[in-house]
Amino acid sequence: MVVSDALEHIVSRASGRVIVATFSSLIARLQQVIDVAVRYNRCVFVTGRSMQESVRVATETGYLTVPPDTLRNVGELNSLPPGRVVILATGSQGEPTSALVRMANRDHGQVQIVPGDTVVMSATPIPGNEALVSKTIDSLFRQGADVIYGRTSQVHVHGHGSQEELKLMLKLVKPKFFIPIHGEYRHLILHARLAESLGVPRENIFILDNGDILELGHRKGRVVGRVPAGDVVVNGPLTSELDNNMIRDRRLLSRDGIVMVTLAVDVRTGRLLGRPQVATRGFVDLGENQALIGKSQDVVMAALSDGGKRSPERGQIEARARNSLRRFLYEETHRRPVIVLSIVEVGGKLRGA
Repeated sequence: MVVSDALEHIVSRASGRVIVATFSSLIARLQQVIDVAVRYNRCVFVTGRSMQESVRVATETGYLTVPPDTLRNVGELNSLPPGRVVILATGSQGEPTSALVRMANRDHGQVQIVPGDTVVMSATPIPGNEALVSKTIDSLFRQGADVIYGRTSQVHVHGHGSQEELKLMLKLVKPKFFIPIHGEYRHLILHARLAESLGVPRENIFILDNGDILELGHRKGRVVGRVPAGDVVVNGPLTSELDNNMIRDRRLLSRDGIVMVTLAVDVRTGRLLGRPQVATRGFVDLGENQALIGKSQDVVMAALSDGGKRSPERGQIEARARNSLRRFLYEETHRRPVIVLSIVEVGGKLRGA
């Protein structure tokens, strides 16, 4: 196989450690790496939780053949010369907590990249992961590793079946019902057409969206409803459905920071009692931008003066102050920080509070 030949060429020429990052579920690729390592008298070390679990289960069930004394504990890594080491690692897609990315960021507890290491990226970046993968590759190069990646390196063949392989599967299984489930919507359509061309009745082919409920009988099927389905956010010990507003605010905070404005307001007239207090975090350096802070205070005061006609409505006070300050800060800095307003009510309680 092309990948096996390319891996053998890399391992045979490498004088130092060889680190191979690939999908932990691609058992055939793991077998290729192990076979090449054995051929060149190298021991294999596995790092990354999903990779370790895949290797364990595949070995126990017989899908992965590993000669005795080939797999070693990562704790023994430094007891062998570099030329006798192959490391299987997660992180081919630049996942932030994966083993390879932690190596690239110098915070892996057991494996540190050293000059002379060869890193093989045996996977093609999934669309959307390109920036993460590129950052990981750059970090590895900065630490002196030689990184093998890209289509021309011949170290990866995708694991998805071709049309002819899909045809063979359909001919062997001869399904009564057919539901394509992998890929973008266009891939589902093309897969459905392929099944229809091989005799699956059109009425027995279902292209579903996430959350659709399909009910199958002996002779026919139909979509009978939907259930909520979507991304789930893990936030420390809490889990919840994806909140677009929360994600948007966190992105804004990480990019542009936050501006906090405290207003003291007379509840009877809606007048400001003194100048607003403005503080920032992650937006500008207060020590170097006092003029900007002073102008921000002036903008808020001007927005609430309204030619001498002030409104005691809390909602209007917040909207005027926030909108005016947002426009001013963008004109001055071309950034859109999250603006948090805090109103201290003096003399009672504002209408609309």
